[in-house]
Amino acid sequence: MGYLPQIVTKYAQKAAVMAKELAIFGGSFNPVHLGHLIIAECCLEQAHLDRVLFMPAATPPHKQNSPLACPEDRIEMLRLALASHDKLDFSLNECDRGGISYTVDTVSDLVARHPNDRFSLILGPDALRDLPSWRKPQEILGIVRILAIERHGIDDIEKTLQEPQLKALLSNKQSQQIKAERIQVPGIGIRANQIRKAVAAGRSIRFRTPRNVEQFINNKQLYRTAEKKL
Repeated sequence: MGYLPQIVTKYAQKAAVMAKELAIFGGSFNPVHLGHLIIAECCLEQAHLDRVLFMPAATPPHKQNSPLACPEDRIEMLRLALASHDKLDFSLNECDRGGISYTVDTVSDLVARHPNDRFSLILGPDALRDLPSWRKPQEILGIVRILAIERHGIDDIEKTLQEPQLKALLSNKQSQQIKAERIQVPGIGIRANQIRKAVAAGRSIRFRTPRNVEQFINNKQLYRTAEKKL
């Protein structure tokens, strides 16, 4: 009978080893750029993650009228950007699902598929501020922990958490958790819309996106048309 506890302990240890700390990094990635990669690397290190999963949206709810490269091109740019990093990956969950991409559907699906893993959701300052307007934000908060991005010299998470709608949404415990586990990143102001505008104007985008992504954009002639002001 002394052998049974050893078997139970062995399987418990195996289950603990198999459980992973994963973070979902959602966005249009139109295109993916070095700012995204720096954020992911900082999250891996500071939150002690096993993997960051980039989640390109089919149609982001807040960008339904914005010009998007097709999902296939945005996915290929992610594949190129992440190919050399074994802890960065991407998911086709939202692109395969199609339609408007709601985070609550994505996190619910991933948690259901991977019940033994722990999921976090990476949110930039704008996304954190807008969280109360998302579909079923309380349900999202009940499923995943929030990793809020704070860019040095640019963002102030504590100030953001005091905004009335966000303060009303979060419990004191949730607010304290977000504050304590914030991810601090260098204040590098690279934005995808600036890259698109530079391409349309015929200017260089070197050192703002990985070289192979830059070459893909040039070869596919993406973003050559100037964006209209909406």
